[in-house]
Amino acid sequence: MRIVIDARELRTTTGRYVERLLHYLQQLDTHNDYTVLLKPTDMSGWQPISERFTPLACPHKEFTFAEQTGLLRQINELHPDLVHFPMVQQPVLYGGLVVTTMNDLTTTRFRNPSKNVVVFWLKQRVYVWVNKRVARRSKALISYTHFVQQDVAAFAGISPDKFTVVPLAADAILDSPETVPELSDTQYVMYTGKPMPHKNLGRLIDAFVLLQKVHPELRLVLVGKKDGNYARHEERVRAEGIRNVVFTGFVSEGQLRWLYENCAAYVVPSLSEGFGLPGLEAMMHGAPVVSSNATCLPEVYGDAAIYFDPLDVADMGTKISPVIDNEALRSNLILRGSAQAKKYSWRRTAEQTLAVYEKALKR
Repeated sequence: MRIVIDARELRTTTGRYVERLLHYLQQLDTHNDYTVLLKPTDMSGWQPISERFTPLACPHKEFTFAEQTGLLRQINELHPDLVHFPMVQQPVLYGGLVVTTMNDLTTTRFRNPSKNVVVFWLKQRVYVWVNKRVARRSKALISYTHFVQQDVAAFAGISPDKFTVVPLAADAILDSPETVPELSDTQYVMYTGKPMPHKNLGRLIDAFVLLQKVHPELRLVLVGKKDGNYARHEERVRAEGIRNVVFTGFVSEGQLRWLYENCAAYVVPSLSEGFGLPGLEAMMHGAPVVSSNATCLPEVYGDAAIYFDPLDVADMGTKISPVIDNEALRSNLILRGSAQAKKYSWRRTAEQTLAVYEKALKR
């Protein structure tokens, strides 16, 4: 069979999923032929290891008119038996056999304050329609968690049976730990990722202010490429004179490994997630995790995290504090976190995804 995988998201925040899926599919599938659609700038950065996988430049950007016309034409010219879209964006008029990975509904529910309010509202309305259209039109759907399966099914008015739940996995960082000099010999709690509103960093900062009353030398380390949303948090910290908040900006893989391995706690304050991969990655590297109890996070982290209400700043601070103070509790969380992270496997992700393809092709 001829299968097309849309890998235009290879270098985005969800690109790890696409890259790992492609890596293991090449080891597992010796029967089907694949065309992998890549942005032209990614053509030299991804090379197949199987002769059954062929990269093809795709110049049509996500969420554009060209995606609905040019990408539609490009896929039709390939005459595939199946197309896998690892995210919801796709030509909505494509009439062939489609498998879609539905990440979550976060973008339908939260706005981005760095965007024009009116333009974002209009795009969000379109995105809501696209999610429902894709969920109903796709032959089969993949979600990372049972929470997202049920959430999207209710949202789109479809049966949850249309989904296969295929969890993600965390990778060990292979680069050697690289010290972040300004944090050497300090005690800190950390978060890594984008500062979008649903990530709830404002309340995390509020909880940190409460923690400082008991731990005056504690630092809050926020790791991630600086953008307009991070700038808003930095401005607030300066304006209110909040001490010891460190905005690292981009860090290397070695620095991220060192930060995980040396933090007093890794905090997941999110209001909404489709999986929560950074928390699982933190567990793999020996960080005790304190997490929001929202959406899918308890499903993914199990008993390997301590949970708080993400809307309750006091509860957040109360749940973080003992992890800093109690060495026995920290050690227990680290052990449970390591065991939890090992339950997930990228190879299994690819095996389950291939099974979805095969089932869809047989119908």
